[in-house]
Amino acid sequence: MSTEPALQVLLPAALCSYTGSTRVQARGASLHALFADLDARFPGLRFRVVDEQQQLRPNMRIFVNGRAVRDLACALKEGDEVAVLLALSGG
Repeated sequence: MSTEPALQVLLPAALCSYTGSTRVQARGASLHALFADLDARFPGLRFRVVDEQQQLRPNMRIFVNGRAVRDLACALKEGDEVAVLLALSGG
């Protein structure tokens, strides 16, 4: 059994092709670990959110318990809710 916290993750509809759902559970003590866990189960999902420099892609927004977060080293704890949103752009 993993010692990393269990988390609820809300994903944008654009990522449902990876998960089949907009809500999934994942584990991770940080956002980096959370996306590693998600990518292990849903290959390719992490690359849509995190770039090659291990930074959050500019069009992605992450909220932990309703608070905007850009630092993927952000610590997570049991019961946290992580929402991944796709920022709209255009003109």
